[in-house]
Amino acid sequence: MNIMVTNDDGIHAAGIRALAEAMSELGTVTVVAPDRERSAVGHSLTLHTPLRIFELHKGWYAVDGTPTDCVNMGIHNMLPITPDLVVSGINHGANLGDDVTYSGTVAAAMEANLMGIPAIAFSLATFEPSNHFSDAAQIAIQVARRVIANGLPSDTFLNVNIPNCPHDKMCSPLITRQGKRSFIGKIVDKTDPRGRKYYWVGSDEPHLNDEPGTDFHAINRNHVSITPLHLDLTNHKSLSILSEWSF
Repeated sequence: MNIMVTNDDGIHAAGIRALAEAMSELGTVTVVAPDRERSAVGHSLTLHTPLRIFELHKGWYAVDGTPTDCVNMGIHNMLPITPDLVVSGINHGANLGDDVTYSGTVAAAMEANLMGIPAIAFSLATFEPSNHFSDAAQIAIQVARRVIANGLPSDTFLNVNIPNCPHDKMCSPLITRQGKRSFIGKIVDKTDPRGRKYYWVGSDEPHLNDEPGTDFHAINRNHVSITPLHLDLTNHKSLSILSEWSF
């Protein structure tokens, strides 16, 4: 197996080290990740500035771009052959519900999926300091083995969220659907020493609705959440309604 590992927390993050080490059990691992944290950049590409690649050591490359840039650079320019699997993470923080649209971790897996490569995004469900990345990596290797053995349905990649606890304290994995977020965040505005306004976005942790069957409901009860995602954002239920409109 040839496996590409990326993330959005940056190439020096603890999560990507744990994930790369775990994936090495399956074959040859190449790490292509942002040179610094790129959280919440979503599915963005760098189009107006050139990209640079820095080889930190054998098989580890830092890119001064987004996670989506890293997947593109890795697959088209850096890896000698197309990888059999792309894994993204392990993100420091959950990627649940509507927040998947912001996530660079999820976007990296999405980009690989668009290229027809099996892909999985992994996240550790805490924003606090954690020493459970190695426990999360044990889950990652189990999920990756299943994907390799069984394949994935067409146009599908996986978003896996892992509880922040020891491996033996986790409950069985559940196949879940994407939940819903309650948008109750705020923007904090302050004034700098020179009297100019500045703003902080996303000051509150997201609140997600605790509905049975959702990713958040599973994580809230220490289950590993495995959500199949795809890029089709069409609201199919609305097609028949809108087709009755007169334009």
